[in-house]
Amino acid sequence: SKTQAEKAVHQKKEQSKTKCRKARRRHINLVAEFNHRQRKNIWLETHIWHAKRFHMVKKWGYCLGNSPTEKSYRACYRAMTKHCLLQDLSYYCCLELKGKEDELLKQLARICSIDTGLTFQEASCLSGRFEGSLSLYRADRYPEDMLGPVTFIWKPRDGSENRQLWIWVHPALKQDILRELKAIFQCSEPEEICIAEPVTTSIQEEKQMEVVTSLGSKRKKEDKEGEKAVPVKKIIGDGTRDPFQSYSWIARTTGIAISDRSMEILRYRLIGPLSHSVLTETLKAAPVQTV
Repeated sequence: SKTQAEKAVHQKKEQSKTKCRKARRRHINLVAEFNHRQRKNIWLETHIWHAKRFHMVKKWGYCLGNSPTEKSYRACYRAMTKHCLLQDLSYYCCLELKGKEDELLKQLARICSIDTGLTFQEASCLSGRFEGSLSLYRADRYPEDMLGPVTFIWKPRDGSENRQLWIWVHPALKQDILRELKAIFQCSEPEEICIAEPVTTSIQEEKQMEVVTSLGSKRKKEDKEGEKAVPVKKIIGDGTRDPFQSYSWIARTTGIAISDRSMEILRYRLIGPLSHSVLTETLKAAPVQTV
């Protein structure tokens, strides 16, 4: 029994040596794990930063930071009042509408009311200069059957009668609002169908991950051969839909197209007096190219 105990301790030591911290945290390991662990609850691009500093909660199909693990309330308040505080709002869903401006406004007028404030037709918002916010209702049902609040941004005019509109909705409201938009524009036919690519790539990454965590010289051999095949960190679908469902629909009669751009367009909120200076230092205007 003594020899068996010594043998067990020896095996345990050998196993712990092969799985050292450096081996566990190799790049190929981390990225494959990133793609694998967000199958049920989607991670934002800032997930790892938040996971180290926040208590995480699983809501609306996402994994979100709920409350800080340390007393950082004073630091956040100081940033909001004197500096700049950034929040990741990428879990908000973006619905994109494309089509003729007159047709868009005609149908959108059915799900909002001028009695509640501005509408999609507000001049300052329609030009694309400002973001608007309003409450949506089921078609022709105001003041009953409220769907919920949204914000929207028109893409500035480019001389064409075709316009582009982004509507930002909370993930809890997305399915109802998307269903209503598809109904009023009669967008029933899928324009783009998702290909089952993410599953095959994730399976390949899991195999690579198994090779990485295997023992001995085989792992070292695969290191050199597998340098070119490093998996890419990717966002698969979003928290409010299956990655293999259609994400774009078109109306054959009017040509209006609705696309679900959730997790494709990221959104951040900057709060504080230095927000504009941070943006001007961070972002550079692209040169205008004329055709």
